[in-house]
Amino acid sequence: MKIYLLFISFLIIITANASVDTVAIFSKSMHKSINTVVIKPSYYSTTTRYPTVYLLHGYSGKYSDWIRKVPALQQLADDDHLLIVCPDGGFSSWYFDSPIDSSYRYETFVAIEIPSFIDAHYSTIANRNGRAITGLSMGGHGGLFLGYRHADIFGACGSMSGGVNLDYSRNKFDVMKRIGDTINHADNWKKYSVLNVVDTYPKDSIAIIFDCGVDDFFYSDNKALHNKLVAMHVKHDYIERPGKHDWQYWSNAVEYQLYFFKKYFQRNE
Repeated sequence: MKIYLLFISFLIIITANASVDTVAIFSKSMHKSINTVVIKPSYYSTTTRYPTVYLLHGYSGKYSDWIRKVPALQQLADDDHLLIVCPDGGFSSWYFDSPIDSSYRYETFVAIEIPSFIDAHYSTIANRNGRAITGLSMGGHGGLFLGYRHADIFGACGSMSGGVNLDYSRNKFDVMKRIGDTINHADNWKKYSVLNVVDTYPKDSIAIIFDCGVDDFFYSDNKALHNKLVAMHVKHDYIERPGKHDWQYWSNAVEYQLYFFKKYFQRNE
């Protein structure tokens, strides 16, 4: 009898996981359907409204990267009482509405079209106080870039190992394909870089967290961004810790970021 009871308890533990949906969201701006992962807590109910964290992948990645590489996100969705949405940002969109290629409208897709779809199809807190956005590498740039430019949509934003200074990525990571060369389109390299986007603080206050490993090739730019925000007296959380530009670092960092967003959501309930 004791063995039977223990066995039943074990079954409850292993089956009470968050559920993972893969949905195809049609982008009106790009005229195509794009896959997105949605992680719901195990106790998800349509009678409860949940905050949502939009979690972006990096360069050459796709929508399924986060859940495949960090399956612990299912438990974190449970622990932090939230939805986690992982959109496909294309191989190298940098989450821009490209000023030189009208087929790339990933700023519109991720910042406007996806939240609209998620709010319509899931039980969410459908305002900026219930939304946050972050990501890794290219997606880290996207998290801060979209968070700042769409503070009416997202109340909190973040970055993990983000490529926050596009100058580092000249002739790398397809940035030039998205915003043009550095001679004829020099203004784009300033306008679209997070290091300059932060010069204009949103009229709606926004909660900010970003981090980077000290052995990451983006470390010096993240440190520079932190120093700039300090000089501007912009409140933010900045973390640097041992680590490289890899999944070992991001699987650890995301837990801290989600906790930060959880506390933000609780303050705004």
